[in-house]
Amino acid sequence: LLSVPFVGTGADTALHVVAAVVLIASVAGACYGFWKIHELPINKAHSKDHHQIGLITALTWIGFVWHWVWVLAVIFAFVDMEKAIINLRDTWKSKPQTETQPKEEA
Repeated sequence: LLSVPFVGTGADTALHVVAAVVLIASVAGACYGFWKIHELPINKAHSKDHHQIGLITALTWIGFVWHWVWVLAVIFAFVDMEKAIINLRDTWKSKPQTETQPKEEA
């Protein structure tokens, strides 16, 4: 049959300890990375001194349960709503550009 290496030796225990440490470190690293990404809207709002920090914080925490709410927090944190509304208003009120020169026929 097949021989199983390291069974019943001290190396067997050491390999189990190494595997457990790697597993725990991997899970902890994944949790830390998830937390840092999840807190991204709050950090961005604080760095921009955003007017809606409370709203963004609440949406970020609610985003743990309903993930689409976290997307709203990201949008609110990264988009300057005042500029976006002004651009939308200016686009809406601007007159369409028409060609002033007639096309030449070949």
